[in-house]
Amino acid sequence: MIEAFVEAADTLVDEFDVIDFLHTVSERCVQLLDVDAAGFMLADAHGQLRVTASSSADAYLSALFRLQRDAGPCLDAYRAGEPVIDADLPTCAERWPQIADAAGLAGFVSVHALPMRLRATVIGALSLFSARPGPLGDDHVRTGQALADTATIGILAQRYRHQAGLLNDQLEQALASRVAIEQATGVLAERCRITIDAAFALLRAHARSHGLPLSELARDVAKRYAAAEEVMVGPVQEVTRLGQRKPPPDRR
Repeated sequence: MIEAFVEAADTLVDEFDVIDFLHTVSERCVQLLDVDAAGFMLADAHGQLRVTASSSADAYLSALFRLQRDAGPCLDAYRAGEPVIDADLPTCAERWPQIADAAGLAGFVSVHALPMRLRATVIGALSLFSARPGPLGDDHVRTGQALADTATIGILAQRYRHQAGLLNDQLEQALASRVAIEQATGVLAERCRITIDAAFALLRAHARSHGLPLSELARDVAKRYAAAEEVMVGPVQEVTRLGQRKPPPDRR
C-alpha cells in the first residue's frame, strides 16, 4: 500500500500525464481494495461526468461507466461529495435500473463510489465494482478515498502550477486525451490483432521507454501510419502472444 502512495507522490513531482496517472491509480485500486474493477470519471465544464480512466478497457466496463453520467452511484457521490458505499445492485434495480442491468451483464453485483474532492471542491468520482456481494470494509473505504484524494490533489496541483482559473480547460484536455488514446489503441489492436488492453499496454510501454507523454503519442499514432509502425516495433511479438484476441466471455 505504501508503495502505491509513494509512486503517486513521485508522479506529482514534475509535469505528468493525467490520463496515464489515473490509469495507474485505477490499477492500484484493484490491487489494494476488495474490488474487481475501478475507474475515474471527471466532470466537464458543464458538470457532466465523463469516463477518464479505468483499470480495464473492457467494453462492458466502459459502457457501465458511461451510464453513470446520467444516473448511478458515481453521479450521486459527485453531486453530494460523499461516498456511496455497498450499493447492492440487485436491491438498487428500482433506483438505477440501467446500472443494475448493465452491471449484471458484466458480472458485477455491487458498486461503490468515492468523490474526488479537496475540501469543498469536487471534480469527479472514483467508481469501484465487485463481483462479490457484501460491504466494502472500513479500511478499504479509507484507502480508496485516500487514493481518490491523491488523484484529485494531483489534478488540482497541475492546475495551480499553470493558472488558477484553468481547471475546466485542463479537465477538457484530459477528456480529449482519453478519446485520442481510445483511437490509438483501436489502431494498434487492429494492426497487431491483439486485445484493446494489450494495445494500451503496448502504447503505454512505448511512451514510457521513449519519454513521451502518453496522450501526445496517442494522437500521433491515431493520425500517422508511421507513428503506429514505430510503436509496433519491439515488444509487439510478446504483447501479441499475451494479448491475442479471444472470444467474449459468456456473461449469462
